[in-house]
Amino acid sequence: MDTMKPSEGINQDRRRLLTAVATGIVAAGAAILLPSQLIAAASSDAIHPFRVHVPEKELVDLRRRLVATRWPDKETVSDQSQGAQLAKLQALVQYWGTGYNWRKVEAKLNTLPQFTTNIDGVDIHFIHVRSHHKNALPLIVSHGWPGSIIEQLKIIGPLTDPTAHGGSAEEAFDVVIPSLPGFGFSGRPTGTGWDPDHIARAWAELMTRLGYTNYVAQGGDWGSAICNSMARQAAPGLRGIHINLPATVPPEAAAALGGGPLPADVSDKERAVIEALMMSGKTGNLAYFTMMSARPQTVGYGTTDSPVGLAAWILVHPGFSHWSYGADPASSPTKDDVLDNITLYWLTNTGASSARLYWENGAHGSIIFAAAQKTSEISLPVAITVFPDDVYRPPETWARRAYPNLAYFHEVDRGGHFAAWEQPELFSAELRAAFRALRQA
Repeated sequence: MDTMKPSEGINQDRRRLLTAVATGIVAAGAAILLPSQLIAAASSDAIHPFRVHVPEKELVDLRRRLVATRWPDKETVSDQSQGAQLAKLQALVQYWGTGYNWRKVEAKLNTLPQFTTNIDGVDIHFIHVRSHHKNALPLIVSHGWPGSIIEQLKIIGPLTDPTAHGGSAEEAFDVVIPSLPGFGFSGRPTGTGWDPDHIARAWAELMTRLGYTNYVAQGGDWGSAICNSMARQAAPGLRGIHINLPATVPPEAAAALGGGPLPADVSDKERAVIEALMMSGKTGNLAYFTMMSARPQTVGYGTTDSPVGLAAWILVHPGFSHWSYGADPASSPTKDDVLDNITLYWLTNTGASSARLYWENGAHGSIIFAAAQKTSEISLPVAITVFPDDVYRPPETWARRAYPNLAYFHEVDRGGHFAAWEQPELFSAELRAAFRALRQA
């Protein structure tokens, strides 16, 4: 198969990493693109098939940098309260430089139909897998930071082929998984204004270009904020959303988190949630959030120059607080899974551009505060799944106050912040159950 350079909108310094098909339709892509899109191949809203190919010299350079790492002193405590622990990170980096194989995930990605399309001047990369079941429900899934499309790879099978994973043919989805602007193989915005509201409009345009007139959306982390925006904007064709990490903290609880008194009528469960959020802040779990919201460019220097600096920065996220660095190879995400994700950030040089999403959102407030996300303006059906090890576990009372049309709320017994990654079968079952409820709402 002949390949050419990606479309002109992809940043110059990333072209050496990406190989996209500019003309012709590959077999995997032909089943996905609609006739109207094939005819419009030269138009500004054209959809181009895409393949990943990282030149070997980039991987050689990565390994060279890993070997040349200048390490800091060992932490002075016996836990990870000062950040990624030296011995654990050194062991991971040793494997990264000698045993890890990027080509495995590259091959896995290239078995999937991938595409790019330019929206508002930025090339958006996405995976688009149609179910072989008839009348599958189109679904767009959004990741967050420090995740990527790597998070969602394990849910593609269960969602598109539910009969092989405990579901029925009537519960099948056509799955669209885009890389956020500034993340992975999507282009990096060169101007400001790419906040969750803007991304929500871009996702609506993407689904329109794919010919979907009725679809649903899912997201956690930043994906949750994007879904909230899509629902609030009543994106054309959007029927409902499923979110983890929802925007449910009510104003009086938000005031308490800012130093005010606890609400007088707070329940024991609500009090526990407020106290947990307070403790999270006091123990430094939001340090990464503060830094990227205020100085993403500064963050970018270390994450761009040092792969170990990038890995340590990504692993400081509280979503990794229970991760055992791959000690249990049967537990997801595995050591290779996490390195796939970190290596994707490294090879695409998106440490700074991904951090800027926090800065862009600065004026909009916390993504878990109901007032900041204007959830009262959402009239579409909403489904929420709470995973016990997530960084925030919203009580149902808050969820029902925040979302006027809450159609589904379920607390499951396992899984954390990266739920699709950690518990792909459970996560997929939750989506099937949630959107059954949304269909009936």
